[in-house]
Amino acid sequence: MLVVPALVGTIALPAYAILPGGGFTASERFSLSVAEAQDVSVSELASGAPVSVDGFAVTTKAEIDAAAAEAEAASWAAELAARGNGAYTTVTQQAEGDDYPWWNETPDDYGGGLSPLRYYYRECVDFVAWRLNRDAGVTSAPWKWDWGNLASGSAYAWADEWTSKGWPTSSTPVVGSVAWFPYNHVAYVQSVNGDGTVTIEEYNQNSDHSYHVRTIPVGEALYLYPPV
Repeated sequence: MLVVPALVGTIALPAYAILPGGGFTASERFSLSVAEAQDVSVSELASGAPVSVDGFAVTTKAEIDAAAAEAEAASWAAELAARGNGAYTTVTQQAEGDDYPWWNETPDDYGGGLSPLRYYYRECVDFVAWRLNRDAGVTSAPWKWDWGNLASGSAYAWADEWTSKGWPTSSTPVVGSVAWFPYNHVAYVQSVNGDGTVTIEEYNQNSDHSYHVRTIPVGEALYLYPPV
């Protein structure tokens, strides 16, 4: 057994008296008396008890960056797998109705470059830019419309850029207008049908960098009228 000495102090608070004319004053100083020491018994088991410290781990910035890079790589691998083991659609013959001159060029996703219109090959924006040139009677350089004076490479920005340049937009489609979708896609209006639908032509609608024709309800898109 361990014996631990302890001191116990007793404090006496001062008493107060009332002075003539009011007010208080201490009648005596407080006193401190020291009681005799007492012994406290502590088991030897207590003195030998181990001290435990809770542990915690700290994640470093390098570990966070590595995890983010790994997640991004996994996401890209999943996207490639969804496209068909990472292979875009290989076109050996130009589709009927498709007059896009660069239909068999390699897309940017797989190492391809820019078309003469300065958009990436086989993207929706390059196809629509080609059609706007064709409709203006231009099918070779010098081009009337390209990345420099038409709109940016992001289809998402086309509606705002049309407005900023004073070019008309409408919820009513016309043949030759650009069908703009808020999910970063544009298409070319082939025909306006009498049943409230519109037929559009497009490239890369489902990330296969290929030509497609489909019919949609008029209300699914905003229509950017051809610039002049």
